[in-house]
Amino acid sequence: MGVPAIVTAGDSRAAKAIHGQSKVYLEVDGLPLVAHVVRTLQDCPEVDAVWVVGDAAKLEAALGSDRVKAALRKPLHIVPQQRDLISNAWETFRRVLSGDVREGRDPRPDELDRAVFYLSGDIPLATPQEFSAFIQKAQALDVDYALGLCPADALEIFRPQRPGEPGITLAYFNTRDGRLRQNNLHYAKPARIGHRERIEEMYEMRHQRRFWNMFVLAMRLLASRAAGLRIAALFAMMHLAGIADRRGHPRLARLLSRRVLLETSRKTISNILDTRFAYVITESGGCGLDIDTEEEYDTVRERFDEWSRLLRERSEALYGPLPTERRPVEASSETAPGGVVTGSGAHAGEGSG
Repeated sequence: MGVPAIVTAGDSRAAKAIHGQSKVYLEVDGLPLVAHVVRTLQDCPEVDAVWVVGDAAKLEAALGSDRVKAALRKPLHIVPQQRDLISNAWETFRRVLSGDVREGRDPRPDELDRAVFYLSGDIPLATPQEFSAFIQKAQALDVDYALGLCPADALEIFRPQRPGEPGITLAYFNTRDGRLRQNNLHYAKPARIGHRERIEEMYEMRHQRRFWNMFVLAMRLLASRAAGLRIAALFAMMHLAGIADRRGHPRLARLLSRRVLLETSRKTISNILDTRFAYVITESGGCGLDIDTEEEYDTVRERFDEWSRLLRERSEALYGPLPTERRPVEASSETAPGGVVTGSGAHAGEGSG
């Protein structure tokens, strides 16, 4: 049985506007970012359907081009956005269960272990091999929520290699296990996560460069008594190590990060979310670059062809070629030309994530 992919493409307070518009609709190589993600999912063998949640009218336009329609081999469903990221994730999961983009339902007892593949709509350099490797590794674990990480070495491709060359220098979590970055991939059994609302807090405060974000998150979690002083100490050491790393002091960064263990972090997050949590590391690199600033967008647009080629080559070297089987889009009474299933008659909410 395949797994449904849910692409979050909303406009909540956790989402960012770039060049005056929601970033998932910015174009690279003639397609909106979210369209690149949808096209890439067509080649991931573990994914059996794609659900995209966001502004329904904008998504229908973004995903209605001939280039997208020609690539579709799996059902594509557009779900109107809700008030925030977690509502989008949960309500789309409910619609996966009902099979209806307009109205969902809660999971039955025999559906508590139903899993979905969540990912963001602003990772145009992702490869299907990276999606596939992440899902396979997550499915091999006995957990309810797996969060993807990418090692720093896999992201060196984006750094400027010579003076004046356009590039992107990314921020990392510095740990004893290595320098790592979230890769925007999540494999979850939503009905098994006890405190889904805390994922939104961690997502909103995810930018490691901002001390205030890290401090506020630590205080919120302390106030909830979810993790005690451990989470505050963990975040403090991670932040200080990150500062040292970005300022060119790798030895100091390694020294500070010696007390930051992925296993400690894993146990802490399991406690915070009241669920069985794990990290999954993939090494292709494309999913580790989400677009958060105008400078990053301009750089990706300029170097997209080159980076896409290099990442495809790296992914195939790491994980091998993909299966060549190509399946047509399944027929549906609600399927528009190109296999797009829309939320006809439904109204978008005020915001999403």
